[in-house]
Amino acid sequence: MATLGDSRVAGFRRRLLEPPAMSMVDSSARSRLIVALDLPDAMAAVAAAGQLAGRVGMFKIGLELFVAEGPSVVTRVRQAAPDVEIFLDLKLHDIPNTMRGAIRSARNLGAKFLTVHAGSGTAHLQACVEEAGDRLGILAVTVLTSQDDVACRQTGHTRPIEELVEMRAVCARDAGCAGVVCSGRELARVRAVAPKLCRVVPGIRPAGVDDGDQMRVMTPARAVADGASHIVVGRPILQAGDPAAAADRIVAELAGG
Repeated sequence: MATLGDSRVAGFRRRLLEPPAMSMVDSSARSRLIVALDLPDAMAAVAAAGQLAGRVGMFKIGLELFVAEGPSVVTRVRQAAPDVEIFLDLKLHDIPNTMRGAIRSARNLGAKFLTVHAGSGTAHLQACVEEAGDRLGILAVTVLTSQDDVACRQTGHTRPIEELVEMRAVCARDAGCAGVVCSGRELARVRAVAPKLCRVVPGIRPAGVDDGDQMRVMTPARAVADGASHIVVGRPILQAGDPAAAADRIVAELAGG
C-alpha cells in the first residue's frame, strides 16, 4: 500500500535527478553534488557560489550563514548561481506549531529542501510535510554524522546508531518526507526500509582528506555506489586552492572518470 506522500516524494526525486542540458553522465554526477556553504558571511558565500556555478547541483546554506545574514542570503546566492538549487539546512526541532510557522516562512525563500530533526516521530514530521506542501521538500535528519555510539549513549539512546537511523527513516517514510539525511554507513538499511526517499549523505571526504570533526565518513564514489542520491561536501572544496577544480574532480569521481 502506498504511504502518505508517495507521489510528492517521487516528484521531488524525479526533479532532483533530472539532468540539465549537458553531457548525460556529467550532468547526472553534477546533480548529485551538494556544496556546503559553511561560510561566515554573504560576501564569502556569494563569491564561492560564483566560482562553483555550473559545476555543482545544489548549495547548502546552514545555520552559520543563515544566522549571520538572515533569509536574504538565499536570494543573493541564487542570484550568483541561478542554475544551482538551494538546500536550506537549518535542522529545525521544536514543537509542531512552531515548526509549522518556521516552514511557512521558509516556503517563500525558493529553496528545494529544508532539514528538520527526525527524533520527534512520525506525527511531528507529518506536520512539517503538510505545512511544506509541494513547494518545499522536507528532509529528516536521522543521526548527525559527528555522533558515534558513545555520544548516542550519553544522550540516553540505548540502540546502536544503525538501528536508530533505520527507525527514523521509517518515520520519515511514513510521514511523506522527501528524503532523509544519513551517513554512508547506514545507506543499506535506509534503502531497505525507505527505497523511494532521497538519501542525502554528509560527512563526505575524498581519499586523502582529513576527516575533521566527522565520525562516520565515506568517499564520494563509495557513497553513491552504496545508494546515496546526493552527497554533501564542504571543506574539501571550499578550502581547496582551486575550489572549482576540486568540485570537478569529485564530479569526475562520481561519473566514474
